[in-house]
Amino acid sequence: MAYLPAQMTFSPPSSHARDPLPWLLAITAAFFALALHRLAIPSKPMFDEIHYLPAARRLIDLTRRFNPEHPLLAKEMISLGMRAFGDVPFGWRFPSAVLGAIGLFAAARAVWWASGSRAATLLFAVLLASDFVWFILSRIAMLDMTMLAMMACAFWQWALAWRKGSRLHLILCGLFMGLSLGAKWNGAPLLVAPGLLFAWDRWQALGRGERGRVLIARGAGPVPGVSLIEAGVWLGLWPVVVYLATFAPAFFYQVQPMTLRGLIPWQGYMLQLQDSVVKPHTYMSRWWQWVLDIRPIWFLYENIDGAQRGVLMLGNPFTMLAGLPALALCAWDGLKGDRLRRGVALLYALALVFWATNGKPVQFYYHYALASMFLVAALALVLARWWETGRRWPVRASVGLALVLFVGFYPILSAAALPRANSYVDWMWLRSWR
Repeated sequence: MAYLPAQMTFSPPSSHARDPLPWLLAITAAFFALALHRLAIPSKPMFDEIHYLPAARRLIDLTRRFNPEHPLLAKEMISLGMRAFGDVPFGWRFPSAVLGAIGLFAAARAVWWASGSRAATLLFAVLLASDFVWFILSRIAMLDMTMLAMMACAFWQWALAWRKGSRLHLILCGLFMGLSLGAKWNGAPLLVAPGLLFAWDRWQALGRGERGRVLIARGAGPVPGVSLIEAGVWLGLWPVVVYLATFAPAFFYQVQPMTLRGLIPWQGYMLQLQDSVVKPHTYMSRWWQWVLDIRPIWFLYENIDGAQRGVLMLGNPFTMLAGLPALALCAWDGLKGDRLRRGVALLYALALVFWATNGKPVQFYYHYALASMFLVAALALVLARWWETGRRWPVRASVGLALVLFVGFYPILSAAALPRANSYVDWMWLRSWR
């Protein structure tokens, strides 16, 4: 019996849609150049670099464990920068800049293959590059950009797997999911999404008489030739294997090297260490404050390198607030059957619920980075529909406002020289931002 084709997960490109690849390359190159500008300032560690730089050094000399509460991959990336450019500020931060550019490109390609919309893809790339959060995390030696870039690559390959019905892209999706988890656990709730969607699409693609063979059937979508059991390997078991493989350097520590027997129990110990951080912090916040963009955190504010400088981890006020009604519209359209928009809304919720429900008492605004990526995607999808239906002035105004705010806040996003000690007040629109 012939199988029914899988219900389309993603919107097909319109017949006149041209791949915006050249424009994406240009946007990515511009973002990378801006991320590199003044990357070595401040010339001393800022914020959590004080934790991750020593950990990266231990991965170079393989002496002993340091910062054991987090996986190793992102710290391995920092150590690569140190090996390439020396143990200097540029070397510390260069990997994040590279990964920020890669992640921006990958996320935009995911939008292209998922939506088939040239407008949505380009809008997403510009809005993500100017959302403050992506830019700041691309200029600091922390774990987050490695996690975000690997997750963006996973979603790119996920979209390609569904679009092209390709086993290779399914395997690459699982690879990047494991690497994302190997950088930081923030994206863990999202890792179940590709596998669950594969199972649902396979069930929908099979005829009623064939659903009893759903685990072994191969002739139906979303990836013909791949059974549900095999998909479970590539999207379930394979990411776990990749994740565990990122601990390989720990087996060569001179003091207390990792063992195969201790690898799994070590994961529980890491969780205990993360939950043990209970000391209040001046800039700690909660998930609902991130949603409203009302509680940022200063990564830096001091007189250093010959001037007063600051780095404020804040979301672009326009993008973060305009994204909320766009997200609601996507959820509404999703209820009416638009699978892509429903997926964006659900992925946002999954990324946010990780922080809304876990027991970690000390949280910060940058933990919103992953969820905010889907917020930006929702805004891009809504604006793209307006653009494609001829309502272009609100789109131009939205992009213009986002870019104007990025330029206006750039001095305190990039550690630029400020004219006076209390210059920060020029940007403090809300008391809670101080």
